[in-house]
Amino acid sequence: MRPSIVISAVVAALVGFGGTLALIVAASQAVGASEAQTSSAVIGLCLSMAVTTAWLSTRYRLPIITAWSTPGAALIAASSGLTPNTAVGAFLFAGALIVVTAAVRPLGALVQRLPVPIAAAMLAGVLFHFVTSVFTSAQANPLLVLPLVALFLLARRFSPFGSVLVVLVAGIAYAFALGEVKPLAAALHAPAVTLIPPSFDLQILLGIGLPLYLVTMASQNLPGFAVLRVSNYEPPAAPILAVTGLASLLTAPIGSLPSNLAAITASICTGPDTHPDPAKRWMTGPFYAASYLLLAIGGASMVALIGALPAALVATFAGLALTGSLMNALATAMGDTAFRFPAIITLAVTASGVTMGGVGSAFWGLVAGLAALAVDHAGRRRA
Repeated sequence: MRPSIVISAVVAALVGFGGTLALIVAASQAVGASEAQTSSAVIGLCLSMAVTTAWLSTRYRLPIITAWSTPGAALIAASSGLTPNTAVGAFLFAGALIVVTAAVRPLGALVQRLPVPIAAAMLAGVLFHFVTSVFTSAQANPLLVLPLVALFLLARRFSPFGSVLVVLVAGIAYAFALGEVKPLAAALHAPAVTLIPPSFDLQILLGIGLPLYLVTMASQNLPGFAVLRVSNYEPPAAPILAVTGLASLLTAPIGSLPSNLAAITASICTGPDTHPDPAKRWMTGPFYAASYLLLAIGGASMVALIGALPAALVATFAGLALTGSLMNALATAMGDTAFRFPAIITLAVTASGVTMGGVGSAFWGLVAGLAALAVDHAGRRRA
């Protein structure tokens, strides 16, 4: 047992929570959720992270760290026409697909055959709006936003993981100093969960639920497995998917997004800085879980605080938090020249925000990219 185990676990939890909480609030606001429903969703996510990480890490003696679906939150926040009820229906659908993937091996194999550049381009199209919103917010409120962008650039030189957390803390303090924060006294309240009855709409299940499942698998679970394998661990794929999928089903009725393996923050807990003995790094799991239990207690107050901040500041937090994800998605989408044109088509359609037949742009971006890929391959075979 070393202090580095506790420090790594706490830092991973704080970076994961603080770095993307504003995005969770934005996603809840996009579906018209109330503050109580948003708080409920955050509490459910924190409890899911605590339970799934504690169980998986102690059961398999591996540093298995879970997180919520950040790309999924971006997908929801960029969508239109959702209500809290239809969003819960989409969450349940995505969670059920994750459980089915764990149980049916051919489905898992099919998901892994989805061209990675196409999936990455779809994700990039979803994230593009959020990153560019940082600069539209800077145009609207340059005094508030531009100093935080400069701070982010400086902080990244020292810690890419912690830079968003630094901006979050500094941005909240700066907003208070400028007098741009709404009154908070009446907004702070104790944690409580709110049940939201699901509503199942076929268009939303196809346009939101299916892309939510795909981005969660392609952008969170598969990279999460890769992080563990790079650190010379062999993760039990089916049990991990089953546990996180079941947790997603249980927390969806209180408004929570799907749960999945952590990718970026997991690397904080899986490397030699955590412990020189790989067999001891699993101990980060219980401390990570304990951190999220504490964050669940304060989650409602954090949601109230984020809700009281100016909209330009929340957009800045969300956009800066997703710059790394957008960078990685674009690099993956454009890395293979054989997939570059279909990836561009996927990105363009997804980023356009087009809706056809009530189905959102992420689905149509995927369809367009796969169609372009099929035409490209057919042309090469004839040649």
